[in-house]
Parts: sequence; C-alpha cells; structure tokens
Amino acid sequence: MTVTATETLTTAERRGALPRRTSGRRRAPHRVEARGAWILMAPYAALFLVAAAIPICYAFWISLQKAPTMVNPRSGFGGLDAYITAVTDFRFFDTFINIFTVMIVWLPLMIVGIVGLALLVHASPGRFGGAMRFVYFLPGALAGIANFVLWVYLLNPSISPIAFLWQGLGVNNLKEVTTTENLPWILTAMLFFQGVGTWIVIVNGGLNGIAEEVFEAAKIDGANSWQLAWSIKLPLIRPWIGYAALMNLAYGFQLFLEPYLLRQISSGSVDAEWAPTQLGYAFAFTNRNFPAAAAMSIILLVITLAIGMFIVFKSGLFGEEEKSK
Repeated sequence: MTVTATETLTTAERRGALPRRTSGRRRAPHRVEARGAWILMAPYAALFLVAAAIPICYAFWISLQKAPTMVNPRSGFGGLDAYITAVTDFRFFDTFINIFTVMIVWLPLMIVGIVGLALLVHASPGRFGGAMRFVYFLPGALAGIANFVLWVYLLNPSISPIAFLWQGLGVNNLKEVTTTENLPWILTAMLFFQGVGTWIVIVNGGLNGIAEEVFEAAKIDGANSWQLAWSIKLPLIRPWIGYAALMNLAYGFQLFLEPYLLRQISSGSVDAEWAPTQLGYAFAFTNRNFPAAAAMSIILLVITLAIGMFIVFKSGLFGEEEKSK
C-alpha cells in the first residue's frame, strides 16, 4: 500500500486536525500588514543594495572596460574584450571542470547525508535525538581555518592518526597526498565535515514544523516507518532540501581558500589556478587585468544564478510549488 503526502493531508483534514484548504486567490493583505512587511524588508533591501546590487553593477561596468597595458596605458570602453579574454584563456574550462568534479562528488553526498541523518534524528525523539543533534552540530564549530588545520593534520602521513592508511596506499608525505587528482576527494571530505552538522539542524527544523496530526493520519492509512519517511516527510521538506542544495551550490562555486592554502602547504603540487575564483584572482593580481577578473565574476554569477533558479523551481522553494497547484 502506497501512502502519499497529499492523501495523508486529506485524511488529516477530514479528521478536523488541519484546516481545510481553500481554493481561489488569497485575499490581498491589509494595508497595515503590507506596510509592516515593507518596514521589515527595508534593512535587508538596504544591505542587499550596498553589499550585492552596487558591487555587481560596478563589476559589470569594469568588465566592459579596456585593460591598460605597457604599450597603451590608457583605459576606456572595451566592449566584450574582457569576456573574450576570460573565456579564451587556456585555463578557463579546466577550472570549471575541476569545480564541477567537486560538485558531482560532494553535493549529492552532502544532500543524502543531510537528509538521511536528519530523518534519523527526527525518528529518535527524546534525549537521544537531542544529544545526536548536538553531536552533529559540533563539526560546524570547526569552520574556515580551524577545519583546514584539522584536515592538514589528518592528511600529513608523518603526524596523522590515520598514517597506517596512507602507508597502505604507498603515500609517504603531504605533497603526495595533496595532488590535483586527489583534490576533489579532499575538498569533498573537508566541505562535508564542515557543513553537514549545520544543515542537519536546519532540515530537522523543517521536519519539526510538520504537524504531528499528519503523521498520525498516515499511520491510520497504514503507513509504516519507511513509508512515513519516503512518502510523507521527504515531500513535505523538499523546500528545505532545495535550500540546502542552493546554499551549498553557491558556496561550492566560491571555493578559493581551501585550494589556495593546499597549494601553499604542498609546495605547489596543486595548480595555482585550480578554481574559477583563483583564475579571477590571477587575472587581477598577476596579469593586472581587472576587466577580465570582473568578467570572470560576472560569468560565475550568471552560472550560479541559472543553476540556482533551476533548483528553486524544482524544489518548490519560496512557495513556487504551492503556487503551481
């Protein structure tokens, strides 16, 4: 017997546990409520304008300029020259292949781990569930440099507590571990350990927001624990899963610190322009071509927004799923 979230919600409505859904357009918000909404949104709008909209417009304007050279130190309007310079660079496609390789390995593992562990925590009420929420959140305290230092310690065969594993693989020093070929797996482990705890707490909050009457109605319809998780919980927390995927996707495209520092500690065994952000950095501070660096940032923005919008519409994030019904 297959039980779906829609059937369970209908059963809950028949029992009077949930208010019946009304058809037709929602009532227009009252003027006072609308004014309050604008007041609440004003600080975010101001912050978005200063920290996002203005820098994006400025980067777009810089990307349309001509980079000064020793022969021609004068700048001016260059059209799409900066974009052509960025796209035709021999490192451009390799950097995106590298970052997509990390995404293919890390993002599915991250989402499956987040959802699976969140479902286990939610299915374990009481002190045990609370304790596990705290344990899963602990890795989130090791973010940024702290997380990086921990992984440098683990990856160094000479001091690592898992040195036997590296010795079994025939690896004797840190430079042999942190190679370009191994970097996607190293970054996957680093990013998963750093972010999984925080996102388990967020997704578990979405699970806690589901009315208990929905689960009771599903059990009355004959749902077992597996059907409850697969057919009821997962569909109802799809926006939270989409939000986790969206934010991790944005973070993945901005990878800079981890590959940059891994190159430093490995004596250059990792490519200097491994990620798109590193290529933009090289354009700006090695080639002194700030328009090309700005063009790289705009290209990254467009790609991230395109993939992000796909996730938003497919996951029902921001109420899109409800509007389509």
